[in-house]
Amino acid sequence: MLSEQSRPLIRASVPVLREHGPKIARTFYARMFEAHPELKNVFNMGNQAIGTQQQVLSGALVAYAANIDNVEAILPVVRRIAHKHAAVGVKPAHYPIVARHLLSAIREVLGVAATTELLAAWDEAYWLLAGELIAAEARLYDRAASSAGALQACVVTRTTRESAGVTSYYLEKLGGGSPGKFEPGQYVSVTVDLPDGSSRQLRQYSLSDAPHKPYWRLSVKREDALAGRPAGRVSSQLHGQVAAQQHMLVSPAYGDFTPLLAAGSDKPIALLCAGIGITPLLSVLNTLAHAGSSRPVLFAHASQADDQRLFTSELRAAHAALPGLRSRLFCEQLSAAHAEQRPITRGRMLLTPELLMGFEDADFYLCGPEAFMREQWRALVALGVSPLRIQREVFGPSLLEHLG
Repeated sequence: MLSEQSRPLIRASVPVLREHGPKIARTFYARMFEAHPELKNVFNMGNQAIGTQQQVLSGALVAYAANIDNVEAILPVVRRIAHKHAAVGVKPAHYPIVARHLLSAIREVLGVAATTELLAAWDEAYWLLAGELIAAEARLYDRAASSAGALQACVVTRTTRESAGVTSYYLEKLGGGSPGKFEPGQYVSVTVDLPDGSSRQLRQYSLSDAPHKPYWRLSVKREDALAGRPAGRVSSQLHGQVAAQQHMLVSPAYGDFTPLLAAGSDKPIALLCAGIGITPLLSVLNTLAHAGSSRPVLFAHASQADDQRLFTSELRAAHAALPGLRSRLFCEQLSAAHAEQRPITRGRMLLTPELLMGFEDADFYLCGPEAFMREQWRALVALGVSPLRIQREVFGPSLLEHLG
């Protein structure tokens, strides 16, 4: 528990952090990477380049300070961060490095406003949070029977092109068989050595098939360059260089976006996704199909164009196995050849009372672009769904929306 001396100082720093948080975050990362360039292999340098990681850190500082009197409110965020840290191999030894450069960044940016008392309060608050994360990460490593940063060599037994921009990679242990246990909805880190020899990078990809299969399947979207965002170096490397019989280094499975799939449960479940966000929820759907579940299941997927619709054959197979499955596909650019097909609906995903009939009390799981998840979350709340029954697979700034 934070001391009574530090608590008011942390509370009082909220408006200062709102104003100066982005600059503190930029200064922190610049300082840390200059002193410890090896940490570039742990952090997503693509997110660094476009400023996403700096935005996350700035938002986290504000959220933590704003909730310093109600730490319980941020525990779900702490758990999610711990899973992400475990996936990239964060170690207890990393925390003193972060503390040193974060406090230095606060001192540099705030100048004379960074009093000795304020810095001492943030040092105490930092280590209170760091202790929670270190303990949570230790539990995750123990559960995975692994250690921080441990990677497993797997062989790519085959690849399948799912669409023009998505390829699936089937991974097995070098001796054959599934690389390990996981829960539907979880992800693994994949290691890629960039071709210019500049660094090794880790990226997280959801496992897109059911856990009982004798392989892990990763379905990766190639991130092409867009306005204001460069092409994804790791996804481009995977699409351009990785083929069958090559080896790939992967982490154990982590992530807390894991629907409760208790055998015999009859509670309705709704899986709403867009684009490549289908992957963790397809794992859930295939798991339910394998179990022959009789529970009501709503599966809705949105795509921008015909050639971006994914895993249609697996959806048909799920319908054959799940008597309670209702599905709806949405496509913004639907060609004339598919315009009359049902249940494809032209346009963006629109949640209506008719679509949700029978699922008013369901547990809802959302995955896709942040704008999509935000839109569907608001639509569900407007339709009377409790936010406590809505989970989103997010890690970026939107994770902190309800804490600001």
